[in-house]
Order: sequence, then structure tokens, then C-alpha cells
Amino acid sequence: MRLSGAQGNMEQFKVKDPDFEKRVRDSFARQGFMDFIGAQITAVEPGYCEIQIPYRHELTQQHGYFHAGIIGTVADNVGGYAAFTLMEATSSILTVEYKINFLSPGRGELLIGRGRVIKPGKTITLCRCDVFVIDNAVERHCAAAQMTLMNMQNAPDAPQHMKP
Repeated sequence: MRLSGAQGNMEQFKVKDPDFEKRVRDSFARQGFMDFIGAQITAVEPGYCEIQIPYRHELTQQHGYFHAGIIGTVADNVGGYAAFTLMEATSSILTVEYKINFLSPGRGELLIGRGRVIKPGKTITLCRCDVFVIDNAVERHCAAAQMTLMNMQNAPDAPQHMKP
């Protein structure tokens, strides 16, 4: 189930970097934590990103469900990379805030995060992130988040070391 994913966004969003997918995947590859938890980007399109994480006991809480911290990490990353797809090649991105609602336990063999841009902006972008679990071949919505991201290239006081 893709909640109005990138298919509807392709005409709506203007891509500023034709190599956005490579830039997103390269940035993701530099995140040691995402590698540590076994996360993989499974889709990148203008204004959209999907990340999956297979179940591992090390990623669970006391009941054996995916830990809320892992679910929140996935939400943060899919929203961030969805926004990053629409930014200039020289941009850097930073999460300003996000709010997450947990809808059901993260019980399943696969965690899937899907992020999509709601409103892009020159400096601030708003995204919607939905996280699902696959449990016995049934996809269940386990978390919904909304987040605000900042394009560090356009921030008036962006530190030079933050720019690629």
C-alpha cells in the first residue's frame, strides 16, 4: 500500500538535480547507523523514498516488536530523503522536527518506511512519513509521522563544514 506515493508527485514536483537518485543513495551509504541496522533504500523517486529493514532480534524491544527508536529512525530517514530528492546538487539536509504517532505494534518480519513530500520549499520542506510492518504476508500501518526539514544550502547561517 503506497499512500499517494511518488506516482502522483512526478508532475507536481520539479527536480533540480537530474542525478538526485545517485546523490540520495550516496548520502544514505554514508550513514553508518543505517548500515548497522540493516536498512536499505528500495525506492527513490522525485518527492518519494522507501526504506526497508528486515527483522532482527537486536532491533526489538522487550516484547519482540521492532523498537520505537528503529521505527522513528526509518520515518526520519524516508522523510529526509524524500525531501532531499527535490533539492539542488549542492544541498545538505537537516531535520528540524518531527512528530510520530504509533498506530500498532511493530510486529512483523519486515519494516517498511515510505516518505513523501507534502510541500517543498526553498529552505523548509514538509513531509509525511508512514511506516508499515509485514506480518505473515499482511501489511499493517504501524506509525505515521509528519516532519519539517531544512535545506542547509539556503540557510543563512549554515556552517561551511555542513555543505558538500
